[in-house]
Amino acid sequence: MKVALPVMLTQLGASLVGFFDSIMVGRYATVDLAAVSFANAIFFTVMVFAMGALMGITPLVGIQVGASSSNSPISSSPHLLIASLFQNGMLFTTLLSLVMLILLSACIPFLDYFGQDPEVIKVARPYYILIVISLVPFLFFSFFKQFLEGLGNTMVAMVITLIMNGLNILLNWVFIYGNWGFEAMGATGAGIGSLVSRIGMPLCFWLVMVLKKEWKQYLRMAWSRFSWQRIKELAKIGFPIGGQTLIETFLFTASFVIIGWISKEALAAHQVANQIADMTFMLALGIGSATTIRVSHQLGEGNIYGVRMASNASIHLVLLMNSIGAALMIGLRNYIPMLFTEDEEVIAIASQLIVIAGLFQYADGLQAVGAAMLRGITDVKVPMVIAFVAYILVGLSVGLVCAFPMGMGAAGIWIGFIFGLSLAAICFHIRFRRLIRKM
Repeated sequence: MKVALPVMLTQLGASLVGFFDSIMVGRYATVDLAAVSFANAIFFTVMVFAMGALMGITPLVGIQVGASSSNSPISSSPHLLIASLFQNGMLFTTLLSLVMLILLSACIPFLDYFGQDPEVIKVARPYYILIVISLVPFLFFSFFKQFLEGLGNTMVAMVITLIMNGLNILLNWVFIYGNWGFEAMGATGAGIGSLVSRIGMPLCFWLVMVLKKEWKQYLRMAWSRFSWQRIKELAKIGFPIGGQTLIETFLFTASFVIIGWISKEALAAHQVANQIADMTFMLALGIGSATTIRVSHQLGEGNIYGVRMASNASIHLVLLMNSIGAALMIGLRNYIPMLFTEDEEVIAIASQLIVIAGLFQYADGLQAVGAAMLRGITDVKVPMVIAFVAYILVGLSVGLVCAFPMGMGAAGIWIGFIFGLSLAAICFHIRFRRLIRKM
């Protein structure tokens, strides 16, 4: 819990920005809310892959930290290896950022071909361009965050995230509604707020590392430490993690596009419900990040019993947390949508989707920590395959059948989420137990 709580607050803080973005943009206009929803669906598909690819740094650093705190034979010079991981991780992040930037920029001319309302596309395009630019600083922030989490420090990321998220909300208030003499810009204003706050995040991290003597040593670059072999190692662990997160995100991204075919009211309602579900998922993701840290440290020490206990603790924590989330969602299903919009049709659809979100809380939490447990022992390739089968072949297929042939609309897509997340959770935990028994 000591490791998890700052990460949970960091993830929750990031989620709250999206939460307040949706509330503030939704209060401005329904079409702007739908535009933000559509643009983020495309953007987050690529961004989540890149963030997942950077997660590979955490278990690699964590294993070295565990080795340095014991007589483990894993590494005879863990601190030098950690410095090498940092320097090559910076190069890896730079290359990854350039590729992701090119991919997202290439989508700009084709936004009209996703079958969305032309009015939504008109509003979405300038917002999309702004958040695409913000990707580069955000990925460097993600790298710093994952690196320090590998060292066992989760507090710095929490403080920086909360401060910058506060700045983002302030800038949204200024630019969305046109306060302090600025023109009201709606969704475009939200994009400006996101860009400015994301630029500040890696700058704050760099400043903290410069000021802290223990971490400043890692900032000293040396040509001798650059190694394509080390970058390949980061890619070998990171890309399957990125692929797994991309597959899961694709399920939700596809749902935004598919629900957009139904109506802009259904799409706006989907955005509302997704924001609520995302908040509890971020808490589970925080527990998962702490699990990866604890499991990798114990593995570095050669303590398999500690690996098992860390994984059990994460399961207990996520079941408790998501039980509370499920109760709040179902109990407040008719009131939560009113925070986002006054459109009665959007409120009616969103309240129905929030109930379904409450029902899949256990599956969502357990699959998040299950994947994190496997990352902690650097098992990443098979989980990617499991994710593809569970989320795409099962989850998306069931959702499409329920939505259209069965006539359930947006709710049908969300029922597909239940099937996909449940299957993934079961498979992740079975695989982890089998691997631990072999160890």
